[in-house]
Amino acid sequence: MIRNNFATFEGNTKKTQDTDLMDNANILWADDEIDLLKPHLLFLQEKGYSVTTVTNGNDVLDKIKEQDFDIVFLDENMPGLSGLETLSRLKNLKPSIPVIMITKSEEESIMEDAIGNKIADYLIKPVNPNQILLSLKKNLENKRLISEKTTSAYQQEFRNLGMTLSDKLSWEEWRNVYKRLVFWELELEKSEDESMYEILTSQKSEANLLFSKFIENNYLKWLKDSDKADTPVLSNQLMKRKILPAVDSASDPVFMILIDNLRYDQWKIIEPVLNELFRLNEEDLYLSILPTATQYARNAIFAGLLPSEIESRFPKLWMNDEEEGGKNQHEETFLADTLQRHRKDYKFSYTKITNHNDGKELVENVPRLMQNKFNVIVYNFVDMLSHARTEMEMIRELAEDEAAYRSITLSWFEHSPLLEAIRRMAEKNCRIIITTDHGTIRVKEPSKIVGDRTLNTNLRYKQGKNMNYDKREVFEIKNPVDAFLPRQNLSQTFVFAKQDKFFAYPNNYNYYVTYYKNTFQHGGISLEEMLIPFAVMSSRS
Repeated sequence: MIRNNFATFEGNTKKTQDTDLMDNANILWADDEIDLLKPHLLFLQEKGYSVTTVTNGNDVLDKIKEQDFDIVFLDENMPGLSGLETLSRLKNLKPSIPVIMITKSEEESIMEDAIGNKIADYLIKPVNPNQILLSLKKNLENKRLISEKTTSAYQQEFRNLGMTLSDKLSWEEWRNVYKRLVFWELELEKSEDESMYEILTSQKSEANLLFSKFIENNYLKWLKDSDKADTPVLSNQLMKRKILPAVDSASDPVFMILIDNLRYDQWKIIEPVLNELFRLNEEDLYLSILPTATQYARNAIFAGLLPSEIESRFPKLWMNDEEEGGKNQHEETFLADTLQRHRKDYKFSYTKITNHNDGKELVENVPRLMQNKFNVIVYNFVDMLSHARTEMEMIRELAEDEAAYRSITLSWFEHSPLLEAIRRMAEKNCRIIITTDHGTIRVKEPSKIVGDRTLNTNLRYKQGKNMNYDKREVFEIKNPVDAFLPRQNLSQTFVFAKQDKFFAYPNNYNYYVTYYKNTFQHGGISLEEMLIPFAVMSSRS
């Protein structure tokens, strides 16, 4: 089906290579020696551009008021108003219009003044026609050219990914496939070609179907052989195999920042912000345990144990789904126990951030935390955002799809106390570890399930007894002991939704489907929920 859609797309959207979407773009060119530039003007007119010429800064401002131009070429050295003075006044009138400054001078101060006034490009005389054309294309057609190049590149990658998915993939290969899918998702998001983005979405759906089968075939085996080198790093192994080695190898303080619910694509969106402050030493994906839910996955990280092992070691601290109360109230205790078991006598701290005031307090505490070898910070915003998106109509509209969800995550991060705290960290020599406990997936297809009142409320996994469901749509674990999950009774079963499905009860079925469709959920099996980021960065200072 995907291949047929792709063939239709290629047939319907093929463009000729010489199509110029910016034909007839209006250019205003200001130069007191404009007569000497006639060859350039003729060259541009032959290329389809419309050029209006003036010889001084005042005429530039008059023309700008009279008509619309797509771009301005501005000579820096003109009688009367200088190029820089004209530029400043022009930007007050039309701040969004791109201006290309042209000058004979190579003085650094002039370049800096021009750049400070937000010029689009800077050319030094004598200029040739191809320089002019390149600057025009870069500023007027950049988005289209990038879009076409991206579309062409993904057409080839689509075929390559399709061939890869047809093979029997290893864990390492699945990790690379998901990285490639996220890369192209972010690239095509910038493209003007919505049809190609839809093709990628279909290909990702196909990948999730195959990944679900991969998990069903291997997951229980990995749990039993978790120490083997070819086994994915699972939640309960993250501390031992990734975090503690990073702390041991660092001579400076280490901050482990766990952003709850952070998907790999969201990490790639905030990574450039962090790259301004830190150098990326390592980036990897690890595998969340099932259920991909905070009370299971995050407790497993800090305890360094699987859920049933935590329940056995801490019978008074572990809480099951049906029990009332917070399920992640003892992470600091679990962490201290893990460090002790591994004979790490680090001076450490544990901080959980659940609101803005907590975040501001964290910022103030960074100097004090620098005295510790190891600092753990759990930041809950993204998790709260996914829940708010389900429950609040306004947030649903702001984050209606994956692209919008990423955008609102980036906006939050750029204005968050967390980033402010990270800036404080970057002023000193330290390492930061950015990771999460699980991701989320936008659910689209309901899957009917029937059970008694003791059934848990999560939409992506259910556990209980006497449940009825379509076995083709779930990963079924009849014996929780096999998956190192707490067992409450002899007939207890765990079932996990696959791909983008979510559980819905036959009674109130329409309500469930309407209310929860297209919300971001976690707990089940998908690339987005299970393949999650782990990154180590060091201060640039």
